[in-house]
Order: sequence, then structure tokens, then C-alpha cells
Amino acid sequence: MKKGIIVILVIFYFQNLLAQQNETVDSLNIKTDTAVNLQHNLNDTSTLSTNPVDSSLTTKMASAVNLQQNQKDTVTAFHKKFEDLSFNSPYHTSFVKDGLVIAGSVGVTLLGYNLIKNKKDLTPEELATKTRSSLPFFDRGNAGYYSKQMDHDSYILFDGSYAIPVLGALLNKRERSKFGQVMVMYLETIAITGSLYTITAGLVYRSRPFVYGDKAPLEKRLDKGAQRSFYGGHVATTAAATFFTAKVFQDFNPDSKLTPYLYTGAGALTVLMGYMRYKAGYHFLSDCVLSGIIGTATGILIPQFHKNKNLKNISLTPYYQEGAKGFSLVYRF
Repeated sequence: MKKGIIVILVIFYFQNLLAQQNETVDSLNIKTDTAVNLQHNLNDTSTLSTNPVDSSLTTKMASAVNLQQNQKDTVTAFHKKFEDLSFNSPYHTSFVKDGLVIAGSVGVTLLGYNLIKNKKDLTPEELATKTRSSLPFFDRGNAGYYSKQMDHDSYILFDGSYAIPVLGALLNKRERSKFGQVMVMYLETIAITGSLYTITAGLVYRSRPFVYGDKAPLEKRLDKGAQRSFYGGHVATTAAATFFTAKVFQDFNPDSKLTPYLYTGAGALTVLMGYMRYKAGYHFLSDCVLSGIIGTATGILIPQFHKNKNLKNISLTPYYQEGAKGFSLVYRF
């Protein structure tokens, strides 16, 4: 909620700044036109004058020319200083529509957290069935892994990834000129990513890799928090934040040579997070891969949906019925 209020205040700030810019430009243009008209009038007067060497008239003409040049220089400098504020954004956002999407995603996230909180602990009998051989072959690699230090270190990258899109928008002039709009899309991206993760983690029971060994304390292996390996929120969030940064930069700077490096960096940070969660024993390989795909998709598609008007009628909603659970993707023609 606090983040949403901050975003709204930022939007109003930049809207007022742009309005002030337009008013100042109009004022300067009027003054320039006045100077031009004055020069024209003086030129006409000089034509009618019988004294070709009228020092007073010459002085007035020189003053008019200087005034015109000064006004032109002022307008040019003003436009140069605020050229990025008048940059046309490649995106379209709606206060109402995007606000409803964010609010709906937050609601789903709260529902997911409630489901997670009400999960049941493993019983000793159930724990006895958690053997390496019971896992799919592609997920047996880190069965029994547990590293408290690696889990701690992964939170450094996790927390830091939230700041990457904000820093990216502040460092790039074009993005900075539309900072409020970029932050709305970013908040929407994180809200959707979070809602997908929490509702899935709340509905799906899958034990973490450390449950399948004896390195982790017994009470931790039995705890309900160990029953949400599917899928990885850390990996999904890191992917969403970093790929969002690369996608937005690309759309604002289509000719920039930095774009491939930003995508490479996004992929590298996502893989690094997946590796850390894998080695910590909190997620299997398949969890990390799927998490990376989901986070990458939200990080790229949310900005794209705001860019492509043909996709504005797409909606993604979770559903939960007796015997069935998942997500519904709807496109309205």
C-alpha cells in the first residue's frame, strides 16, 4: 500500500512538472514572436525614414535583433534541458485499469499467504516416505542438500533485485522522464509475479530438497514451511525484476548497444539465484527452471502488454474449484 501511494505521488509530480514545462515554453515562444514583430516594425520604419543615418533607429533595431536572439537561445536551452521530459513513451498506462490489476494481484497474494499459513506439517510417517528414489530422476541431484549460509546469501541478491528496475529508470534519461509510468508497470509486474507464486505455493504440496536428507534439523524438515518447494519465489522475482529492467530499457532506447548486455546480465543473475537456491536445498532443478521461465515471462510480457494495444484485452486470473486448481488466460475480442 505504501509503495502504491509513493507511485501515485511521483506520477502527479511529473505531470505537474510537464505542465509547467509547457507553460514556460509557450511564454518564451510568445516573447520570441514579440521580438520578431518588433524587428519587422522597425525595418518598415527604416524604409519610410528620410534620414538613412538615424542613430536612434539603428540602436532600436540592434536592440530588437539582440532581444530576438536572446529569446531564441533561451528557448533552445530550455528545450535541450527538458527534452527528455517531452519524450514520447512507448507505453500506455491507465490509472484505473492498472490500479485494478495491482489491487487484484495483491488480493490473490494475500489469499496465497493465507493458504501457506494454513498448510500442515509433515508427520514422521510421511517423512519416512521422502526418499531420493521417490523423486523424478532430474530432481535427484540435490536431494538432501542443506546450506544455511547459502540460503542467507540468496536473500542479499533477492532483496537487491527489487532495487534494480528503480535504479535503471533513474539512470536512464528517457526512463527517468517517465519514471511514474515505469514504476506503475514495475509494481504491476512484481504484484503479478508475487500472486502467481503465493497462490501456487499455497495450493501445491511439495517437500523441499533438504527434507530428503538428514543435514537439516528434524523440526525444520517436518515444518510446514518445508512443504513449498514448488515453485521458487526468489528465482521468479529476480528474473521478473531484471528482465523487466532490460525490456523497458530496450523499448525506451531501441538503438542502444547496451541492450544485449542487460539481457545477459538479467539471465546471469537469474541463473545465479537459481544456483543459490539449489545449493541451499530449498528448490529442485525443475523448480528453479520453471521459476526462471515464469519470472522472465512476467518481466517481459507486462511491459509488452502495455506497448501492444492488441494485447490489452488479455486477463490472467487464478481459479480454485473442487478437484481443480490453476490459472485462466482470457482474451476478449
